[in-house]
Amino acid sequence: MTHLTIGIIGAGRIGKIHADNLLRLPAVRVAAVSDIDAGPELRSWAAARGIGRVCGSGDDVVSDPAIDAVFICSPTDTHAPLIKLAAASGKHIFCEKPVSMNIARTSEAVEAARQAGVRLQVGFNRRFDRNFMRVRDHVRGGTVGEPHIVKITSRDPGPPPERYVKSSGGMFMDMLIHDFDMARFVTGCEVEEVFAQGGVLIDPMFAAHGDVDTAIVTLRFAGGALGVIDASRRAAYGYDQRLEVFGSKGSVTVGNDYPNTAEVSTAAGVSRDKPLHFFLERYMAAYAEEARQFVDGLLRGDPLPVDGDDALRAEAIALAAARSVRLGRPVKVAEAVAAETAGQQGGRQP
Repeated sequence: MTHLTIGIIGAGRIGKIHADNLLRLPAVRVAAVSDIDAGPELRSWAAARGIGRVCGSGDDVVSDPAIDAVFICSPTDTHAPLIKLAAASGKHIFCEKPVSMNIARTSEAVEAARQAGVRLQVGFNRRFDRNFMRVRDHVRGGTVGEPHIVKITSRDPGPPPERYVKSSGGMFMDMLIHDFDMARFVTGCEVEEVFAQGGVLIDPMFAAHGDVDTAIVTLRFAGGALGVIDASRRAAYGYDQRLEVFGSKGSVTVGNDYPNTAEVSTAAGVSRDKPLHFFLERYMAAYAEEARQFVDGLLRGDPLPVDGDDALRAEAIALAAARSVRLGRPVKVAEAVAAETAGQQGGRQP
């Protein structure tokens, strides 16, 4: 395979970003885009980019025999069915996170892709950030020795709208799932146990939907290393994304990205600009890199950098965190998965 023809399913903000990134790759042709709200605006956007087909349904993209791979950027509840449909049609798949908010549905979708012999990559874009990749390289290369403590700060500049919160799956599945994946990514270790505490300190709307907006999550990794994630839906100063791995030989730390490196020092104090405002600004290069690696992996036959198993493991940690908040105690990841599975089979447990 020397070229790829790709279809985009879901033309919201992230779908359009993926399309633009793919169009910059010489071996890629974006042939179609679909969205449930397809109309004149989307048709104009597509025409300006040479995308020939605009559809109202992802099924139309998947059924197109000319398309080799699909990018699934539609709402989360459509991901698993679309993965199954694409797999049955022999399409390779890039799917935004999470695959679903249900371990059984995610497992079925991942298995469908495996059985069909198609490749599946999941959109954990932070793995492709140059700073976090550098941390991973230092940890895997032994620079900091054996990891002892992982510290992640994950704070958004402002909360999402209520219509999103209603169906997001909650803070752990929607927001912190990136951080759970990052903890696994930088250490190369699996999380065995989670203790999470959450509160509603920003907007009572979250409580109305059984969610939290502020959380501390502690992790215990296989091998004994510990992790802590502090998270908030609102940081007054902007998007706060920091990470440290402390080990037996030293530590490696990543701070925030800024619009510039200028620092002003006067008698009144020392100041600089706020961090880059939100995820699109902070991770724009990472989105481009994950698309490039997906395409390169398919063209060369190389392993894809993040797959369905990674999606399952991150979702399992999110389940354990939510269960821990509910029960007020540490929860083994395996326990959370077992309880979820029992519930899906008709015997839901607390």
